[in-house]
Amino acid sequence: MFYDFNIGLTVLLVIAVVIVANALRILREYQRGVVFTLGRFTSVKGPGLIFVIPILQQIVRVDLRTVTMDVPSQDVISRDNVSVKVSAVIYFRVVAPDKAIIQVERYLEATSQLAQTTLRAVLGKHDLDEMLSEREKLNLDIQKILDSQTDSWGVKVTNVEIKHIDLNDSMVRAIARQAEAERERRAKVIHAEGERQAAQALADAAQVLSEQPAALQLRYLQTLTQVAGDKSSTLVFPVPVDLIDRLIKAPEQDSKKVS
Repeated sequence: MFYDFNIGLTVLLVIAVVIVANALRILREYQRGVVFTLGRFTSVKGPGLIFVIPILQQIVRVDLRTVTMDVPSQDVISRDNVSVKVSAVIYFRVVAPDKAIIQVERYLEATSQLAQTTLRAVLGKHDLDEMLSEREKLNLDIQKILDSQTDSWGVKVTNVEIKHIDLNDSMVRAIARQAEAERERRAKVIHAEGERQAAQALADAAQVLSEQPAALQLRYLQTLTQVAGDKSSTLVFPVPVDLIDRLIKAPEQDSKKVS
């Protein structure tokens, strides 16, 4: 009789230990537990040691850390009818564990599918040049749209980055030709601007020299000095007629002044 009592007590102790073991849960700092009592949402618990009533209560663990998810390459047709393949990466985390479990089934998969469709929809509204040159703006637009749509799921999209925009070979060659033509256009514009500025400078210099005959003569003599500095043995240069006239008239003017 006493032996049977010990066996029964041992069995009860084992059952109690099993029940207590199943009732206790340890959640890490980045985890939360969504508790359901008889199928109804009760509370969100954690982190640390929590107690769950066996059979009556169930707990679903939710990770609060930021999730890095690759968006598979998507076929996108731009607004100017160019077909490209675009891949991206999104960063998000759960901010409301109860919504992430109750409002959507498998929030990870739902966020991934939503990111793919949003990526195609947003990029399809822009030209290819905008996709290549305005990635920061496109990243921000996609992030805002995803964040607004996942808010009801308790998911916060913190960042979106477009990784690759793949073009076919013909489009790459076309872009290269366009870039080369643009460089040639800029070179011609710069050359033409330089010619215009040089012509303007020459016109200003001619205007100054025409207003000051003495300056023209000094410039002429300076040019002769530069030419004479060369190592040539013979030097032939023209003498302006107006300069000869001035030299001839100068003595006559002096004599008139004396008289």
